Amino acid sequence: MAHDIRQDSWKQLAGKEAARLVQDNMLVGLGTGSTANCFIFALAERIQQGLRVAGTVSSSRASQELAASLGIPVTTLDTHPELDLYVDGADEIDPQLQLLKGAGGALLREKIVATSSQRFIVIADVTKQVDRLGSKFPVPVETAPFALEPVRRRLQALGTTPRLRQVDGKTFVTENGNVILDCAFADGIANPEELDARLHAIVGVVETGLFLNIAAQVIIGGPEGIITLP
Repeated sequence: MAHDIRQDSWKQLAGKEAARLVQDNMLVGLGTGSTANCFIFALAERIQQGLRVAGTVSSSRASQELAASLGIPVTTLDTHPELDLYVDGADEIDPQLQLLKGAGGALLREKIVATSSQRFIVIADVTKQVDRLGSKFPVPVETAPFALEPVRRRLQALGTTPRLRQVDGKTFVTENGNVILDCAFADGIANPEELDARLHAIVGVVETGLFLNIAAQVIIGGPEGIITLP
């Protein structure tokens, strides 16, 4: 249990550090998950202290509801299609700042918000750093339900055994009405860019959890405090 508490404090460190980067009148993208929530709480604190943000766009309903409950102004990409900053967590981060995301199921909206922002800042605790993507987590592949079986077969041909994501005994459905096939690779992913291109070439695949060449900076909280990469 002590480990979890330490991990939570590391996430909070990273969240507070990222909140310091928000300036008056910025449009800010809010990520999804426990680490992103640390940033949302830290941002609310700064707003209470007088920071003014022009609006926030969330990558999930949960994040939007949390932001609204804390008095953070919320908007949409329809109103503000270009954001200044997006802050979100990651499930894995490799030395090249390539990411694996989507354990929470919000990968499509997260990637939309990330690529609609001038800067994407990743916040994480030290346990998220890996030498090779796919070491600890499977690659989530968001899939149109109509294409489930054809996509599954094509994924198997790439050397993975896709598992349809279930939550509480039911098929998990994303906020976009899609399903997720979690694809584990026994030795991790040797070439993330090649794999991502192959996955996107499969008709019926909507998006993948490989976030490549998108992150501008990574803020990592750990026992020594804050590390910022690059």
